[in-house]
Amino acid sequence: MSKRLLGHTFSLLHVDRVELNEKWNYSNVLSPYFRVYYIDEGEGFVRTAKEEVRLEKGFLYLIPSFTLCHLRCDNFQRQYFLHFFEESAAGISIFEYNRRTIKIPAGPTDIANFDRLLEINPNRGINRSDNPKVYEKNVFYRHYQELNEMVSDASYLETQGIIMQFVARFLSSCEFVSQNPEPIPLKILDAIHYIQINLKVDLTVSALAKRANLHQDYFSSLFLQATGERPLAYVQIKRIERAQYLLATTPLTYEAVAEETGFENLPYFFRIFKKITCLTPGEYKKRNGLVISAR
Repeated sequence: MSKRLLGHTFSLLHVDRVELNEKWNYSNVLSPYFRVYYIDEGEGFVRTAKEEVRLEKGFLYLIPSFTLCHLRCDNFQRQYFLHFFEESAAGISIFEYNRRTIKIPAGPTDIANFDRLLEINPNRGINRSDNPKVYEKNVFYRHYQELNEMVSDASYLETQGIIMQFVARFLSSCEFVSQNPEPIPLKILDAIHYIQINLKVDLTVSALAKRANLHQDYFSSLFLQATGERPLAYVQIKRIERAQYLLATTPLTYEAVAEETGFENLPYFFRIFKKITCLTPGEYKKRNGLVISAR
């Protein structure tokens, strides 16, 4: 695990301290980036398909990327929030097996880290609307990514370090319980890495098994034990996650996104996208306010 983590970098999107009311009520939020909240007054709620988590004073919360959720405040809430993208050389998220809201007690260092992020990254709030359907647009993503290029090297590295501290806090917490506690066999781990960086090419079970020098049935069984998914299902999930990222952060057309993620034709891409997300790409675009061409 530790060696793999060295290949991860984080890119700041937003950081701010805000006061919210009952207007903060947004369903079907599916973001390609991580969210961290610290609540210093009031309460709110995050609901996913599996649970509802109360956002309460004195706690930190992390919502991993690509976690479908409903954000709600019934009365009043004051929060610090941090949004950031994760990049991995292997394409595997640190929270690959923990796509759920994680809650931990906050401490003085966490508050100091938020204050420091605000100090060295001024004007990085959303400043448009607290509705994800408004601010989750690729033009805004590009604008904030450009801001990362404009800060000093010292501020950029310090920002990376603070984000890594937050990530480490959640990794080390008792709330973080891996759904895959057994070490992944090296051949399966290598196959996962290969899949993540080769989503554009034809990825068959037979080819993956041959590459691992394993019998196809045994490879498929071993892969299922390690990941909880059959190889082809895993490939489809990763392709759709990548497609969501591309839809949210680039101006690529549907055809281009399908091609970049290894789908042989547009109807097949649309079918698998809806199967995994319960939304068509057009519905995903509409619900998240994305601005891309339909052609």
